[in-house]
Amino acid sequence: MADTTWPDERLIAAAQRGDVDSIAALVSRSQSHVRRFAHALCTTPEDAEDAAQEALIILYRKIGVLRASAALASWMFRIVRNECLRRARSLTGHHVPFLETAERSAEEEVLLRLEAGIVAEAIAELPADQRSVLIMRDVQGHSGRAVAAALGLSTPAMKSRLHRARTTVRASLLSSVGGDHG
Repeated sequence: MADTTWPDERLIAAAQRGDVDSIAALVSRSQSHVRRFAHALCTTPEDAEDAAQEALIILYRKIGVLRASAALASWMFRIVRNECLRRARSLTGHHVPFLETAERSAEEEVLLRLEAGIVAEAIAELPADQRSVLIMRDVQGHSGRAVAAALGLSTPAMKSRLHRARTTVRASLLSSVGGDHG
């Protein structure tokens, strides 16, 4: 059974202090989570693997700059997201907008992390063809024509996949919310 928890704060703190064994263990234990984020956010499996690898290298090199050990998951999510966006921009040559918000309260940050995790899981569960369309169109903001062209689809086929993907994600999110409160 795969470990579904992030490394504990003691390991993170030891890694932040520069303990080489702790850094190696931290990277190793974070790998499955980082890969899951990447596969949910990047448009292709190849980009996901590259983004995950880059994120783990950043974790290895820059663990000392992480201010709060409890923020590891959020930090890694942002690194993976930025890598996926960078890769998408380099393929299309276009700037992919992503809105950053002003300072958030701790409560808002926790809620956003929970929501992002739920949405990322729902997207990750999509079939690859639907996931690619949804990410390119709704996450990265490419036009329908650009998505269709990049994936070698007709515009109607792209729209059909996008509709199925949105419907599936919506149903997954509704069942998630209903399951938590019902």
